[in-house]
This record gives sequence, C-alpha cells and structure tokens, in this order.
Amino acid sequence: MAKVHVTTTINGEPVEFLCDPGQNMLDVLRNTLGLTGSKEGCGTGDCGACSITLDGRLTCSCLVLAAEVEGKEVGTIEGMAQGDHLHPLQQKFLEMAALQCGICTPGVLVAAKALLEKNPDPSETEVRFWLAGNLCRCTGYDKIVRAVMETAAEMRGAA
Repeated sequence: MAKVHVTTTINGEPVEFLCDPGQNMLDVLRNTLGLTGSKEGCGTGDCGACSITLDGRLTCSCLVLAAEVEGKEVGTIEGMAQGDHLHPLQQKFLEMAALQCGICTPGVLVAAKALLEKNPDPSETEVRFWLAGNLCRCTGYDKIVRAVMETAAEMRGAA
C-alpha cells in the first residue's frame, strides 16, 4: 500500500511526514517524529494518556488516523513548555507532586491546558468532569485537581 504524504503543523511548527493509510497519529508522533511525550496506555481511546489537541479540540491520538491531520494544527505535550520555561500547569504539577509514574501525566496536562483555554475559571466539578477521560492509577486525582485549580487561579491573577 502506498504511503500518504501529510503536511501539518505540530506545536506551531510546519511538519511533513509519510505514513501508512491506516497508521494512527500516536504511532507517527512517537515512532516517525520522535515526539515520545504522548503515551499509549490502551490504544482504544479509554485512558487519555495519548491526548493531543487537534485544531484546538482535545482528542486521543490513538483514535486519529495520521492522514486525517493534513492541514490541521496539532498540539502535544512537547509544545507546552517554552524552551526551559515550563507552562504554569507543568510547574504546579511539580510543586504539588501531582504526578507519580508519569504515564498519564502528559495526557492530563494537555487536557488541563485545553480546559483552561476554554474556561479559565472552572469549578472543581468542571475540572473533574473535563479530566474524566484521563485515567490515573497512582495519584488518586486529588493532587491533580488541586494543581489545575491553583494554576487556573494564578493564571487569572497574572492576567
């Protein structure tokens, strides 16, 4: 089967790659482009470990065919920090120990960033609802939710 040529933007940078027609975006990110921050937890869209944004919309990269990102804007965990300067969510997760093994953390951070871009003042219930698609087996979620809530408050204060 012939490879598909894809031109897209990933984390603000133009990117071109070749992929198999049935190859998912998670495989291309990790194996073709070397962007290994997104993790495969389930391969069925149930865990959120591979979360990315596609034209600003949160999605599981394991469920998106790589050919479908033609002409679209893709955001990954690698695009959150600006050089050595962490995104406020990343910094708060470190400060509050809102991570443990790290498998879910990239997807949770991408999801939390997408939430705060849509709603800079979420309630705790809204945070928990928004992050419900991200499974974590280590932290119990409380530190994650508190970190998102504190980051939201700090970002609103800094604006």
